[in-house]
Amino acid sequence: MGLVRSDCIETRWIQSVLFWTDIQVGTSEKVLLERNEGLMYIKRKSDCVLEPISRTGLESIWRKMIELDTPTAIAFNPYGGMMAKISSSMTPFSYRAGNLCKIQYVTDWRDDKLTNRYMELTRKLYRFMIPFVSKNPRQSFFNYRDIELGANSHTIRSYVEGKRYGEKYFAGNFERLVEIRTRVDSGNFF
Repeated sequence: MGLVRSDCIETRWIQSVLFWTDIQVGTSEKVLLERNEGLMYIKRKSDCVLEPISRTGLESIWRKMIELDTPTAIAFNPYGGMMAKISSSMTPFSYRAGNLCKIQYVTDWRDDKLTNRYMELTRKLYRFMIPFVSKNPRQSFFNYRDIELGANSHTIRSYVEGKRYGEKYFAGNFERLVEIRTRVDSGNFF
């Protein structure tokens, strides 16, 4: 890919917030206090990558994005380093050693008339990515809650419903989280 050190930025967390909202890094954080009155619609999806994506694979992804004319951006968040040194059982976030990166699918729009179109384009790109990402289950990052993976209706079937998408978010830690939640919050207060 030709990535070199000068392509990378190391910054404080609050400055990364500016970066991810397309505000130039180095701008005063006070800009975050300025309210934009415009309504923004967003869709986020995510994947975990376990095997390197070949150059041919990456080129096919770019071609698909051009073909779809999608407003969806793809961000690759690299894992490894310290992430791989922390046991997957140490935190609910189990995607540690063996995970190369997380993919974020980021779609934003302002016109509600575009919602159906942009949602479908995001879904098409997400389906296209199947050969390149984790499988059985296809893993996702919990912080990008994706209602299309599943939602809990808080009925007697909550465990069964939750397991269907919970394993995608928490992998082998799902059962432990259920056990802890049952012990600590059996009345489902939180």
